[in-house]
Amino acid sequence: MTESAPPPPQPVDGNPYAQPAPDAQPQPPVGAPAAPYPAPAAGGNPFAQQPGAVPPGAVPPPPFPAAPRQGNVVLGILTAVVVALVTAGVYGGIVGATEYEIGYAAVGVGFLVGFAAGKVGGGNPALPIVSAVLALGAVYLGQIIGIGLIMADIAGVSATTVFTEHFGVITEGWSDEADPLTFVFLAVGAFAAFSGAKKASA
Repeated sequence: MTESAPPPPQPVDGNPYAQPAPDAQPQPPVGAPAAPYPAPAAGGNPFAQQPGAVPPGAVPPPPFPAAPRQGNVVLGILTAVVVALVTAGVYGGIVGATEYEIGYAAVGVGFLVGFAAGKVGGGNPALPIVSAVLALGAVYLGQIIGIGLIMADIAGVSATTVFTEHFGVITEGWSDEADPLTFVFLAVGAFAAFSGAKKASA
């Protein structure tokens, strides 16, 4: 008994010369593990860094420091001069009323002078130095005013008369009464002005 031959493949879409469709590729079984390595990156280098990526272990550069605030230096100095004169008068009034030099008042004079200069003049490096010099003069002038007020009270004359007619006597009185604490107050006022100008311009 002879076996019958399998029927020839049927033409695809009626085309006798068309090739039959290849067998479907076998699919991996369900639950099979994924490929152990990711697909290679573009260009064939799987270890290439992505654009903008930071290499491992690298420290990003620190941000640039902010530029110091700009201002009008001349106006800052003029403002500091006005504040120095006003605070010198206030400090002199305190010394004349209490007959004592008060350290906190000297600190306040210096800080106000420096803060005004830095706030108006900006971050110019010369302003803290100028403020310290002006504060030094303001504290000294305040001490002179205080001594003049004390002398006027003792002599029973007006302060205007003492300052206009006996100013030399006032300066001599300051020299006679000056002690190490007097110069400490001068230095403290100058330092407070320097610090105040730095803080205001930051």
